[in-house]
Amino acid sequence: MKPVARHSLSILFSSMLLAGCQTPLGQLQELASTHARQVQTLPGSPFPLVIAAPQQVQGGQRLRVYLEGDGHAWATPSQPSLDPSPRQLLVADLAFADPMPAIYLARPCQFVSAPACNNALWTNRRYAEEVVHSLDLALDQLKQRYANRDFELIGYSGGATLALLLALRRDDVIQVQTLAGNLSPRQWVTLQNLSPLDGSLEPLDQKTRLAQIRQRHLFGTDDQVLPPRLLQHYREALGPAACLQSAVLPNVSHHSGWAQAWQQWQSTPIECH
Repeated sequence: MKPVARHSLSILFSSMLLAGCQTPLGQLQELASTHARQVQTLPGSPFPLVIAAPQQVQGGQRLRVYLEGDGHAWATPSQPSLDPSPRQLLVADLAFADPMPAIYLARPCQFVSAPACNNALWTNRRYAEEVVHSLDLALDQLKQRYANRDFELIGYSGGATLALLLALRRDDVIQVQTLAGNLSPRQWVTLQNLSPLDGSLEPLDQKTRLAQIRQRHLFGTDDQVLPPRLLQHYREALGPAACLQSAVLPNVSHHSGWAQAWQQWQSTPIECH
């Protein structure tokens, strides 16, 4: 092998090693910097929360908040992860590519730990009251900081559950959109034959209020984690809704196809049926 070729391979191998050793927070910071976003930590008790935001947001507008999914909740099918930070930054990518004013909001214990963090918060209690409350306080901080008129929540995977739960308790969430969303944790564990998420909240327990939320839910035909059947169960359990649109997208799985699909949907108004 020529010296130049050996040198190139050495650089490539070193870069791969560095990428593999980079922390999830470091990966998020690197991605944010390429999109002129700033990674910050919102103070909170008991959970500080990581956000990635544009350098400037004009006040008085609607602010989109992208809620992260469940992240790296399990190291193995039976062993909870020690760090729930997402290893794929799909949600951050979607937020950074959005032409509207948008904030990426991570979940408790993702990217930054705290004494109150324990693995129940990203396993059984991933949608528990303390989790929803911490995100609720974060929205209060964002509104105070950016003086936005109202919120639109975008929830991916488990972030969809939290988007719905937040909309149920706030009067400034104008609409919710979900991507590959866990719309009903109770129905999801039944559908997938999983153990119940003891301690987690269920949006469908507040059906009357839930049916009044303006909402759109997008699923992928190839999603095995949150299959489109869950959407059917959710719509049947919810009953008549004031404004609910849904679509099942071809060639989209749980982790792939969303960047292209969301480009087509992100600026499309929700149609009420």
